[in-house]
Amino acid sequence: MQKDINIIIIGAGPIGIACALACENRNWNYRVLEKGALTNSLFNYPLNMSFFSTSEKLEIDHIPFISNNPKPTRNEALEYYRRVTTSNQLKINLYEKVETIEKRNDEFLITSDKARYQADKVIIATGFYDIPNPLNVEGEQLPKVMHYYKEAHPYTLQEVAVVGASNSSVDAALEIYRKGGNVAMIVRGAQIGERVKYWVRPDILNRIEEGSIKAFFNSEIKTITPHQITVATPEGLKHLPNDYVLALTGYRPNFDFLKQAGVHFSEDKKHIPTYDDETMETNVKGLYLAGVICGGMETHKWFIENSRIHAKLIAAHIEQHLK
Repeated sequence: MQKDINIIIIGAGPIGIACALACENRNWNYRVLEKGALTNSLFNYPLNMSFFSTSEKLEIDHIPFISNNPKPTRNEALEYYRRVTTSNQLKINLYEKVETIEKRNDEFLITSDKARYQADKVIIATGFYDIPNPLNVEGEQLPKVMHYYKEAHPYTLQEVAVVGASNSSVDAALEIYRKGGNVAMIVRGAQIGERVKYWVRPDILNRIEEGSIKAFFNSEIKTITPHQITVATPEGLKHLPNDYVLALTGYRPNFDFLKQAGVHFSEDKKHIPTYDDETMETNVKGLYLAGVICGGMETHKWFIENSRIHAKLIAAHIEQHLK
C-alpha cells in the first residue's frame, strides 16, 4: 500500500498531463496512472491525421508547441506531449489500468492491476476513445469489421465500406480512395457532417459528386457477411461487395467506471456526469473530472483547446482546501 501519494490522476492524455503539471508546479504529491501508452488516444489516431486546431491552442501550461504546419500533425503532437512529460519529469505510470475507486471516509482507495493507492483527491481524465459505438447488426463480430482506422495501405484494391460522416470517416474515405481502394460511405444522415474540417469537406463532396467515392445517405447497414454487406437505402435494400467495414461511428466514455466511483449522470440521452462547472468536482467530494469525459455522450463538446482550463480550476479548488 502506497500511502505517500495525495493525488491520483487517471489518464495520461493531454489534459491528464496538464493536471500533472499543475500538481508538479505546486510541489504536490501525485501520480498519474495510464492503462496504455502516453497520450494513448492520440497514439491510436490515424497516422496521417492533422488537428483542427492550431498548435497554440494545443499548448498546455504556456509551454510552446512549435509546428511545421498550420495545423499540427499527430506525430508533432506526440512529440510535444512526450517532451512536456519528460522535460518536467512528471510522475506517470504507463500500462497500469485502474480497476476500482472507492471512497472511504475522507480518503480514496484506488486499485489498479499492479498496485493499490490511497489518495486525498482523485482526478479522472480518461477521455472517450476506448469504447466504440457499436452498429448492433448481424456480422459485426467478423474480423473484417474495424472500429478504428490507422492507415490506408491495407485497403488498397479492396472493397471498403466506411460507416459515418464525421472527420474520421471522411479522412479514412479520402485516404483509402487515394491509395487505390474502392470506397462506399454509408451515412445515416442526409449529408456529410457539418463539423468536418472546412478544408477537407469540399474535397469529399467533390469526390462523391464525380463518383470516385460512392455515398449512400439516409442509409444504414443491416447485415454483414464475409464478402458482402446489405444496406437499407431510401431506394430499398442494396447488396454491395465488401472486403472490409470501417465502422467509424464514434466513441463513448467508460460510464461504468464513473458509476462505480459514485458519479451521478443526467437522466437524458446526453448522459452528462454531475460536476461543478467552476471547480470540476463531482457529486463525490474530492473526485474531479477533466477533459472530454465531462461531455458524456456529447463527445464533441470538450476537446484539448477548451478543456485545458480544467487543470487550473481543479488545482485552484484543491489549493483552497489545503490552506
